Amino acid sequence: MLNFSGEALSYGRTTVLSDVDFTLRPGERVVLLGRSGAGKSTLLNAAYARMAESFPDIALIPQEHGLVPQLSVFHNVYMGRLDAHGAAYNLANLVWPFRAERRAIAPVLETVGLDGFARATVETLSGGQKQRTALARAIHRGGRVLIGDEPVSAVDERHAAALIDELGRRFGTILLALHDVALARRIATRLVGIRAGRIFFDRPTADVSDGDIHDLYRA
Repeated sequence: MLNFSGEALSYGRTTVLSDVDFTLRPGERVVLLGRSGAGKSTLLNAAYARMAESFPDIALIPQEHGLVPQLSVFHNVYMGRLDAHGAAYNLANLVWPFRAERRAIAPVLETVGLDGFARATVETLSGGQKQRTALARAIHRGGRVLIGDEPVSAVDERHAAALIDELGRRFGTILLALHDVALARRIATRLVGIRAGRIFFDRPTADVSDGDIHDLYRA
């Protein structure tokens, strides 16, 4: 589905990652690990840009959520499927949400712990609630692939694990960046460590030791 071979990946004009050899195959659940600024987001963004050309049914959870603050939770979640309808339908649903759309989104909101928040505007939500809204939008969109940048960082530990499990059930192929190693081990079939602008390790989860993790994060 995705292949980088010896490539340099940039943020703007700055090269962030060098000599990138990375693949993503159907059915894999790959988690990127590494210190802040190591280049995880750069790899995710490059992966999304390249895969979207061939796989339009990709769900994305960006690190900054990508929500419209002035709109309701319902409308932000609905936007996950904007491309499923024409402009006239989308505009009408913006003015007066259709019952069928409300019914489709209600169970998704319940899944992420936002039952009863459909009419709340995003700007009134806490950080964790905004993140759950972004999760709900991705779940509502569905598709073969999920790409997510720290999708549960603002959620408490117990609910974060439940949400990660839910993403694993919903999507066949997953590429995430996570800061929580336990959550990474929980969902990943493969772990990729990024350090100092390069891929430090890329192995099946069972083959990554605690020592490998320590070396990845050491100063």
